[in-house]
Amino acid sequence: MKTFCLERGIRDSLFYDWKKRLRESEMEKFVEVKVIRAEERAQRSAFSGKPIEVRLNNGRSLMVEPGFDASHLRALLAVLETGA
Repeated sequence: MKTFCLERGIRDSLFYDWKKRLRESEMEKFVEVKVIRAEERAQRSAFSGKPIEVRLNNGRSLMVEPGFDASHLRALLAVLETGA
């Protein structure tokens, strides 16, 4: 990194400061979603008909009914967590 910074006239400390900021901002946007096979989902919903509450940033939550389409859930989470 030292060569990279020297070639561009950037102080090492400034480079590492921005690297840390970017890494931390990526962490804040991460939302874990576990996708299961349709057979496993059907088996689980047969045992539990209760919705699942997904807690989001800023105290918001999303209720997901059994059998909810995983691709729709991923798209919805992406929109909600980016603040769009």
